[in-house]
Amino acid sequence: MGARTLEWSLGQLAKLESVAMASIVESNGSVPAKVGAKMALSSSGLIHGTVGGAGLEMKVEARLRDMLEGGIGGVETFVLSKENEDASTTNLNSLCGGRVIVAFEKLEPKPHLLLMGGGHVAQAISEACGLLGWSYSVFDERKEFVSESKFPDAEELILLKAEQFLKLENVTSLGRFSDILLLGHDWSIDERLLVGFLTMEGEEMPRIGCIGSKTKWRAFAKSAKSAGAPAQKIDDVRCPIGVPIDAVTVEEIAFSVCSEIIHIMRSDP
Repeated sequence: MGARTLEWSLGQLAKLESVAMASIVESNGSVPAKVGAKMALSSSGLIHGTVGGAGLEMKVEARLRDMLEGGIGGVETFVLSKENEDASTTNLNSLCGGRVIVAFEKLEPKPHLLLMGGGHVAQAISEACGLLGWSYSVFDERKEFVSESKFPDAEELILLKAEQFLKLENVTSLGRFSDILLLGHDWSIDERLLVGFLTMEGEEMPRIGCIGSKTKWRAFAKSAKSAGAPAQKIDDVRCPIGVPIDAVTVEEIAFSVCSEIIHIMRSDP
């Protein structure tokens, strides 16, 4: 059962969901589940596995929910007894008489970046993804910029016109990406894509970043507003992307972009 719960948790992480997991690491006496039993809760509210049910499971589930809301992990000892004088443990008011030690941990999904434009900056970011253990996919309207030779580790290589891509995708399907980075060689393509994303129905859009100047962003924001994009969605877009380190080379730009994403992830509750 523990292996199945771990496998399920990996599947939830692949969907970019966070997972809080509890594992029984030690037990003695009469207990509802033994060492290795696992229970996991995803950020969408799904539960898999069990640590034995009854009062223990209720306590464990409550802590898992707390972890997904910003609480910390750790190790907790539960005593299945009506009376317990050890203040360092959690009493469950049970007749079983046993004791279990449960380890709690939170698993975070790794980012999956959609690099929209397969030029030099995208290549540098893809190399940074390799060092960070992140996933990435690449979109471009030009065949030579979505080749396996340029991006050998890409999850997806998407060769489409911007309009075709927008027709095929929606907020739900785009949920496979943590970040959409507009890095195109042609500002008009980036603008069409941005307006298309910001006017899609639904709320749970991936983080969106756009390379370029503040002047370029003012023009993009005006176009998005004219197309009916909600003000909050426009405000959530990061442009220019990257930590302000006065980056010049494509490698420095890639470093600043990935650093910004790390900062955002660390700052989220």
